[in-house]
This record gives sequence, C-alpha cells and structure tokens, in this order.
Amino acid sequence: MRHKIIAGLIIAFLTFLMMSTGSPALADSFETALDALDQEDYDTALRLLGPLAEEGHAGAQFNLGYMYEEGLGVEEDYQKAAEWYRKAADQGHAKAQFNLALLYDMGRGVPQNDQEAFKWYEKAALQGDAGAQYNLGIMYEDGQGVPQNLEEAVKWYRKAAMQGDSDAQYNLGVMYEEGDGVPQDYEEAVKWYHKAAEQDDAWAQYNLGAMYAEGRGVPQDYKEAYFWFHEAAMQDDSDSQVRLGYLYYSGKGVDRDYQEAFKWYEKAATQGHADAQFQVGTMCLRGKGTSKNSKAAFKWYQRAANQGHSLAQFETGLLLAFGQGAPQDDVHAYMWFSLAAENEVKPAKIAKFILHIKMSSEELDRAEQLVDEWEPEYEED
Repeated sequence: MRHKIIAGLIIAFLTFLMMSTGSPALADSFETALDALDQEDYDTALRLLGPLAEEGHAGAQFNLGYMYEEGLGVEEDYQKAAEWYRKAADQGHAKAQFNLALLYDMGRGVPQNDQEAFKWYEKAALQGDAGAQYNLGIMYEDGQGVPQNLEEAVKWYRKAAMQGDSDAQYNLGVMYEEGDGVPQDYEEAVKWYHKAAEQDDAWAQYNLGAMYAEGRGVPQDYKEAYFWFHEAAMQDDSDSQVRLGYLYYSGKGVDRDYQEAFKWYEKAATQGHADAQFQVGTMCLRGKGTSKNSKAAFKWYQRAANQGHSLAQFETGLLLAFGQGAPQDDVHAYMWFSLAAENEVKPAKIAKFILHIKMSSEELDRAEQLVDEWEPEYEED
C-alpha cells in the first residue's frame, strides 16, 4: 500500500494568536496588519508587522516569517523566514514551530536536520497542531530523526486523524490494513479510509475501493468499489483508472463496456502506468473498445516494456518477430524475449529458443549485447 510523504507547507499565513501581554494599541495594529495581509496589501502589512515583531509579538514574528518564506512583498528569503519563525517558536507559537520544523525537514534557510525537525514538530504536536502530529507520525514510522517506532507513529496519526486530518486518516488506515504498530484490523482500516475518502483523498478512495472489491473489512461489493474507484479516477489517480477499466472490461459492478474500459485504461496509460499501457496495447491489437491497430498496439506495448513490464516485453517481441505493427526485427525481438524470459514468462522462453535457431551468430551476439545494456526507463506516474 502507498504512504504519503511529509506534508508540504499548507499552513495559512493568518493567525489570530494574540500576545496576552499586548496592549490594545498593539492588538489593533496587529489586526490591521492581518487585514492588510488578507487584502494582499503587503507593503502595509510589512510596515505594521516589522515593529511588532521587533517588540516580541509572536504572531507578528510568525507572519513576518511567512512573508519572507513566500516572498510576499519582500524578496523570498528562507534564512530570514527561519529567523522569525524561531523567535515566535521560542515563545511557544505552534504554527511557527511547525513551519520551522518544515524548514529543517527540507533544508530551507537552515541546514537539513532531521533531529531539529523532529524537535520542533514534537513541540507543535504537543500543542495539538494536527499537521505537526501527522508529520511526527511520519518520522516515527520512517525512523527519521528518531528511532523507528510504529506504535508511536500510530499514536500521532490517530491524534491528527481525530482532528480530521485526511492524510493522517489515510495513513492510520494503512497501518491497520497492514498490521503495522497495531493488530491488523481490516474493519478499522475501512473506517479510516472512509473518513479520508469523504474528504476527497484520492489514495484513500482507491484503497477503500480495493477493500470493497476484495471483500476485506466489508462485504464484497463491486458497485461500492466502482463508486470509490471512479471518485479517485476523476482526480487522475492512475491506479484507480486501471481498476475502473477492469470493472468496465469485466462487467463487475457496472455494465460491461469495452469502450469505457479502453477510455480509462488509456487515461492511466498516458500518465505512464505500465499495466494500463499493456492493457491498451492488447485492446488495440484485438480491436476491443477501439479500432484494431497493430501500430498503436506496438507503441503501447513498447512503452510498457521499456518500464520492465514482462508481459509487454513478450508481446513487443512477438510483434517484432512477425513484423506486425513495426518492421520485422529478429535482433530486438530476441532481446525482448530474453528480458521477458528472465522474468519467468514461459512463452518467452519458447519463443527465444525458436528464434535462436534461425538467427546468425552475429545477430545473436548483437541481441545479447542489447540485453546486457538494457535498463528500464520509468515514466512519470
């Protein structure tokens, strides 16, 4: 199952945390600065926040740090952002602690330091910051800046999940599904996937669809699986597009429709999904859901083969061996059969043997050289 990486900077720059010792005049000035930020009047915001920050106003220091980090009215400067975040963080400002942790996490404005990132995430997390709790869970799960501890990861994911953080809900679902840090419990996994899926988390929607399709934690229900795969597929999740293509192809949970199957497979294939590319190649070759087109079939098979898809390597070899969809080429056909055979595709071993008989020693030497030189070329997905 897939895990999400450390959350990006998604914290809003407006914070209404006021210093309890601030005077009414300071409070008014800070609120005016926040209004200016909200209206994108950065000159006014900078003019008002600067003196407040210098006087020790944590909210002003945080927002000034954010302006430097994002280049709002000033030249982008991560070092200055870190300096202002630190001043606010030292006063206990949770959002500043979180943002400072992110800078250490990513090495922006400060040397990359997992231990420092962990320290500041923990301070913010203990104050109830959901984003920090989620990232703290990531660090415990991956052993980043702290010894790996899956039980602690679950604890912090749960705290963030209970606050409605969809990333944490998704990761908590994964932990229950895989039995990492908690006893394996498919029903609990479904519960947390559902919460994240309802917040439009595409990965959670995919996993929830898979649970329904496979009857894990819930009764098997292809219609529910179709619903959640479709939700994620509409967000361009390529895995969901492949699963949706399969449901249309097989008629599970939806009326069989080869054209719809081809449409969804093709969407995933164009994103670089090797399994989808193989399926599109097969449908083009057979004329299912689209017109029969051996050239298109070769193109899609070859793209998947280049990524190491063993069945696509075999099919690419066949088309080259017979000159179907591409010029006949025994040398490259032998190369693809060899690569597929290495991945235990039994028909490829037979095809390689047959081709070996008719090829010259020079052709075989060239083909073997190509096999030795071949490396997968993965596409963005």
